[in-house]
Amino acid sequence: MTSTGAGISAIALEFPTHVRRNDFWERNHPELVANKDNGTYLRVVASSDGTETDNAFDIERRPYLSDTFRGARERRVIAAEETAIDLEQRALQGLCRARGIDPAELDAVMVHSWLPDTLGPQNAAHLTARLGLRVPAWNFESACNSVMVGLQTAAALVRAGDYERIALITSITSSRNVDPSSTLSWFLGDGCGALLIERCPTGRGIISSKVIGTQETCGVAEFLMEVDEMEDDDHIRTPRIRMRMENTAAGRIMRDSAEQQLTTCVRGALDKAGYTIDDVDFLVVNTPVAWFAAFCARALGVDPEKTVSTFGTYANIGPVLTTANLFEAASTGRIKAGDVVVLFGIGSVSTAGAAVVVWGDDVALGPHPVSG
Repeated sequence: MTSTGAGISAIALEFPTHVRRNDFWERNHPELVANKDNGTYLRVVASSDGTETDNAFDIERRPYLSDTFRGARERRVIAAEETAIDLEQRALQGLCRARGIDPAELDAVMVHSWLPDTLGPQNAAHLTARLGLRVPAWNFESACNSVMVGLQTAAALVRAGDYERIALITSITSSRNVDPSSTLSWFLGDGCGALLIERCPTGRGIISSKVIGTQETCGVAEFLMEVDEMEDDDHIRTPRIRMRMENTAAGRIMRDSAEQQLTTCVRGALDKAGYTIDDVDFLVVNTPVAWFAAFCARALGVDPEKTVSTFGTYANIGPVLTTANLFEAASTGRIKAGDVVVLFGIGSVSTAGAAVVVWGDDVALGPHPVSG
């Protein structure tokens, strides 16, 4: 078999139309804002625990500590009647339109839904059935790092010749799992990202990857089945999956582990590809907090102008973050054909991973999401 590479040939994003800005809590939950220091978000995720150091994470976080919402300004939130599959379907269709293909021309579809619409069989088969597809479609999961694990898997399958064209879909609908009266809702948004992985010339596309486990983060969050306190119009109390973050060590664990996870993955991927950090033209990372891109640049010794962050616009959209930041960099011309691009993602209770990509000259982009 002739040696071939695997690369990203198209990117698309899909978001709900409803935008929830910071004044939502100022108007509807003023007591929450007034007592913010007792809230879960600031107490657990994005605050200083009084042991500030001169490491890269603390340095880049410091300017945000005076901001009540820690850099978040807007979040996209699905309507009550919307589902994750709705977002995934629109993203997949947008991806195919951008590439100029029919969905029937896909060879496989990989789907990560955080969280899926149904228990048991998850979204992949349901999503492709909506489009009348009979291609292999399967679900996978590595929390907020799912897109990096998905890229590694899809690229390997394409290089091996098992498939020529794989759609990689990641979605998040966390607003369904966090009550707006919790400060956790301040930093969570909904959305969907789609990537198309296809054959490309050797030496272009996804050159190498490095993925590690993040077992040290076990216990930072829980997802529990709970019953709403309020009855609906039919006097039914609805059970829902709720996200809880009560581990007060979560912020410290993120701070203390992030730099080692970052450098291990990025330098490992660069070594495999035969590059050094000086060869990197652009760095795209997921941004679970507002300062994460700046932190990564500082820790790696990369010019911060070679990074991008969409946290202020979308907040933490988990597994969609890396795709959203990559789309932003590509759509604004900050990544050009032939550039060496490093992608990095990190997930709690899952994995962290990096990939080295030599950017192609014909990567198709869906329409830029319209700001609400």
